[in-house]
Amino acid sequence: MNFIRSLLYALGSYLALIIIVGSILPFAFFMSANLRYSWISKWNRWSIWWLKITTGLSFEVIGTENIPKQACVIASNHQSTWETIAFLQIFPQQAWVLKKELLFLPFFGWGLALMSPIVIDRSEKLKAIKKIIKQGLERLKLGLFVVVFPEGTRQPYQKLGKYQFGAIAIATKSDTQILPVYHDAGRYWAKGSFIKKKGCIQVIIGKPIPTLGRKKTEIMEELENWTKEQSLLCQKKS
Repeated sequence: MNFIRSLLYALGSYLALIIIVGSILPFAFFMSANLRYSWISKWNRWSIWWLKITTGLSFEVIGTENIPKQACVIASNHQSTWETIAFLQIFPQQAWVLKKELLFLPFFGWGLALMSPIVIDRSEKLKAIKKIIKQGLERLKLGLFVVVFPEGTRQPYQKLGKYQFGAIAIATKSDTQILPVYHDAGRYWAKGSFIKKKGCIQVIIGKPIPTLGRKKTEIMEELENWTKEQSLLCQKKS
């Protein structure tokens, strides 16, 4: 039954993606960045709704009051495809740090390309860091929240990868805060899995972490400790 439900979700979601992204492609370069973002993000909202209808997978957010009005850097763990869809519904207008390979995915990648992402080549780490900082600062000045997955790649549920300094580098260079986020999406929609399980994904938004006048290692320690604490709390509840 889970397979059939997941298949229904995949078919409906991809059909909607083709319609929404396909309808904007001929006009994309004549539209403002805000208008492109608004149009393409309709798919994200529809997809999350369709996910709940077909598979019974919903979500709850704890700590929305912690989202600052001024754009900042969002640093989240990475477990699933789910957060790449749902974050556009949870947080204000945003730009993502993502690997260049994603842009080659039909319709999904094309849609990402139209949303002012920060595209990096992970094989060139030094160039990637410089690009993340430079373009991250530009996106923040435009009022966009910058989403970074410090682990770099998706991790299995109940496991945290080593956090990299990209998010902290952007935040310290721009004197902006880091908004820590933890979720357990991998519990229901695992890395590389087609099957989605019924349940309720929990998204926890922590209080913004200040960066002004602080050492990068000190900020990283606070971010990692908070994330590990939320991970343990989620595991105890499961």
